[in-house]
Amino acid sequence: MTDPRDTSATGFRTRFLPAAAAWAVLVAAVLVAVPLVLAGRLPDPLATHWGPSGRPDGSMSFAAFALFPVVLWVAVAGIGIGVAARARTLVRRAPRAFYCAGLAWAGGLLITTQAFTVAANLDRGDWTRAAGMTWQVAVVVVAPIALGALGWLAGRRGPDASPAPPPAEPVIDLSPGKRPVWVSTATAPWASWLTLVALAAAVVIAAAARSGLIRDGWGAVVPLALTGVVGAVLSSVSVRVVPESLTVSVGPLRWPLRRVRLDRVERAWVEERYPAQVGGWGYRGLPGRATIMIRGGECLVVRYTSGGELGITVDDAAAGAALLNALIARQHPSVER
Repeated sequence: MTDPRDTSATGFRTRFLPAAAAWAVLVAAVLVAVPLVLAGRLPDPLATHWGPSGRPDGSMSFAAFALFPVVLWVAVAGIGIGVAARARTLVRRAPRAFYCAGLAWAGGLLITTQAFTVAANLDRGDWTRAAGMTWQVAVVVVAPIALGALGWLAGRRGPDASPAPPPAEPVIDLSPGKRPVWVSTATAPWASWLTLVALAAAVVIAAAARSGLIRDGWGAVVPLALTGVVGAVLSSVSVRVVPESLTVSVGPLRWPLRRVRLDRVERAWVEERYPAQVGGWGYRGLPGRATIMIRGGECLVVRYTSGGELGITVDDAAAGAALLNALIARQHPSVER
């Protein structure tokens, strides 16, 4: 048994993760049970989209309607709980509150959307006769936000460990007359797979819609293509340090890129950061304190002379930080570091 008074990272995680898993199971059970119990009273296909007039203008097969929300929720909750199980940030109040709010909002959105869709189609002989959607749209928007707010409050309960101070920055000795260069990358296999699956699905659906095999299939092509582009951007990050600048680029094409002159960098160090800590994957935060999060773990963190910080998840970050600090020291030899 776990002592409920245990406020250590391990003890709190042991209590927190079962609660998050219970919410995930509850939402999944509702998403599975409701369509199955009411299957005999629902048309096939069902109305799943309503136009500006409030009347149904799009449909989906019963099998797809029953399966899609469950698969989406399993993916969202599984990734979220998996990240939380590995991360050390559950003992930090801010990232924990963000995590709980996101999980509560996503579950609430799926349940309310399913509930109103089922209610509109219930006992209707054909999807074109489904009830209209007017005030229900506001509930679908507001209810998940309210659940997210409750999740935020729930996440703020518990310990709030103080962040560790930045470690002493590593420094290396530079040989006179040589031009040092450091290049490193980090990759995210899940993002590469997301890119391949999304783009392949977009091509298949576009071909099927063009040939007439799928009606209204073009509506899914653009979101899938955009998902593929986002996945490609998140698939890798590359960092290059030379005596003049620090360059950060993302994606297989190494674009977009950001170049920072070395005279704008005050110092560099290595720090462990995780998606739950910074708010997810991708470019997280605001200019002045941001993280390019490709995968959790070791980050190269640079502090600008203006006071801002940029963290980049990259391999062999210690060598990059050491070279940056050595180059800065060589530019300003009289400054004590």
